[in-house]
Amino acid sequence: MPRFAASSDAKTYVPDDAQGAVIADFVRVLDEAGLSPAGSRPALVASNGERYELPESMFDVLRQVAAALSSGMGVNVAPLSAMLTTQEAADYLGISRPTLVRILERGEVPMEKPGRHRFVRLQDLVGYQDRMKAERSAALEQMMADAVQDDLYAKTDGPPPQTR
Repeated sequence: MPRFAASSDAKTYVPDDAQGAVIADFVRVLDEAGLSPAGSRPALVASNGERYELPESMFDVLRQVAAALSSGMGVNVAPLSAMLTTQEAADYLGISRPTLVRILERGEVPMEKPGRHRFVRLQDLVGYQDRMKAERSAALEQMMADAVQDDLYAKTDGPPPQTR
């Protein structure tokens, strides 16, 4: 499989202030198109009048990108197979680069190290992010179950007890 950094295969789109109203109108049109009657699908129409129906998944992507741009956010589009540098991967996860390197060294996320530099597949980062979300959710569920078991949610008639 060929290696390539996300920066060479990805494209970042940043909203243009001058086109904010046009993008907002586009989002409105996309939202209305999603409400179209059953059996009809949203489509793109080329300048020559040819109509290209959009698969539902592509329509959802277009709607999400348009909504993000209309909110003033930038959007990065990259294939899941994209290889990211450690800095790009850390930025994606919203953590520091040294923290990401520790995660990589513990083997929590696969990496490739063809030379001195580490590369991480975007697909592996998405998987790691999903696992961490599931683990946090399970821990929160367990904390709530423990609190119920310990009767920490019992009603009281007075103010909470004072601690000193």
